[in-house]
Amino acid sequence: MKPQTHRYKEIAREQMADRRARGFLDLLRAVAEKRKSAYEDFPNPDAAREYSRAVRAAAVARLPQLLEQFEKSASRAGAKVYWAADAEDANAYIVRLAKERNISYVIKGKSMVTEESGLNEALAAEGVQPYESDLGEFIIQLLERPPFHIVGPAINIDPQEISDIFIEKGVMSDATTDPVELGYAARCYLREKFHHLEMGITGINMAVAETGTIINVENEGNIRFCKSSPDIQVSIMSLEKVVPTMKEALFVLRTLCRSATGQKLGAYVSMDTGPKKKEEIDGPSELHIVILDNGRSTIYEDAAYREVLQCIRCGACLGNCPIYGKIGGYSYGWAYSGPMGQALTPLLLGLDRTKDLYYSCTLCRTCRDVCPAGLHHPRLLRRHRQKQREKDPVFHGSGLKVREEIGLRGFALAAATPTLWRSAIRAARLAMNRKSHGGIIREVLGKSEGWLASRDLPCVGSPTFNEWFRKNRS
Repeated sequence: MKPQTHRYKEIAREQMADRRARGFLDLLRAVAEKRKSAYEDFPNPDAAREYSRAVRAAAVARLPQLLEQFEKSASRAGAKVYWAADAEDANAYIVRLAKERNISYVIKGKSMVTEESGLNEALAAEGVQPYESDLGEFIIQLLERPPFHIVGPAINIDPQEISDIFIEKGVMSDATTDPVELGYAARCYLREKFHHLEMGITGINMAVAETGTIINVENEGNIRFCKSSPDIQVSIMSLEKVVPTMKEALFVLRTLCRSATGQKLGAYVSMDTGPKKKEEIDGPSELHIVILDNGRSTIYEDAAYREVLQCIRCGACLGNCPIYGKIGGYSYGWAYSGPMGQALTPLLLGLDRTKDLYYSCTLCRTCRDVCPAGLHHPRLLRRHRQKQREKDPVFHGSGLKVREEIGLRGFALAAATPTLWRSAIRAARLAMNRKSHGGIIREVLGKSEGWLASRDLPCVGSPTFNEWFRKNRS
């Protein structure tokens, strides 16, 4: 999927006017409450979250060693490990493997990293048809849209639209808007593909260094089909997914499921160590594990940015973010949305291309508070802004445009001078209230866009609290 981050503001406005999208975003807030209650069965929920964060931080701190250990363990178990420098390299390896084996189509399990790499497009360009097997991913593949949410990629799609695209693409012949029937139609369509499947592709939720085990979590069972049905399995992961031991992996798994969907555990958890053994009847004869860098080594070298690699893609930050809760996932223009997308995408695509992402944040810290992996999203976004100001030639001096710098210096002077501050407040109150209509201020400095475009600002009261207090104190 080609990034569309430059259309952030345009798409955000469209989504804010979409009542159906807003309804589903309200639903996500209910899921956020479910996440909170799911942690209550831990003896100490805060301690559980902190331990999960400590595990991820320690894993990232030892990332080079753990990756080498994982490669040795996985290879010893019979897997073939390939190190891909970038998305093009990873895609070329998988396409080459498919072409060498005369594979005409592949079925994929849900994988954000293949969204990042654009694997579907690379396969299709070489005549290998990819089919997404996750229901949400299957729907957005047919609609040719990015994921709306990293856990529920099609949660916002109307059943009528799903019915229409299923009929258009030959998934079913009779129209229906019943969600169960739509799901059954997709299942029947894909089940026939599984019968003749020779190559399956999945992502990886976690990789265990000590055993070479790869772990997948899901609720539909399609990933398990992709791993057990074909003779060739390809599993691709970004290099930060490794953890030291199975014990630590199992604990992170508990916080991952709670943070993602409010479940104590996903419906299906698959753990695979190498291809199938001689005595086993299910599983691939060949297991290829592709470890994708795609700029993450550069991220790792910067100590201030390294913590972004701790993310486990649970999506908890999305459900609690006031920005995502207004505009949804399409606005972010790529595979990753919400606070984790605002932190990670600029590092993968470049600060210049993604300015709207990291400037669109209130720095409220809600994402930081709910993250089970220990990311301090606001700190990362502030660093993005600082680095952009330092390198942008249209900025001046301290990093701010001249007009903005003058304004902030004036604010600092007024804030440090009580008499000047009181005079400025009185002048601002008169100027702003003159622009009011029906008790609501409609514009500031002649502008009605931005903050006032979606919020009501009441008239500035008179007297101010300080004026009232000085007059009435005894």
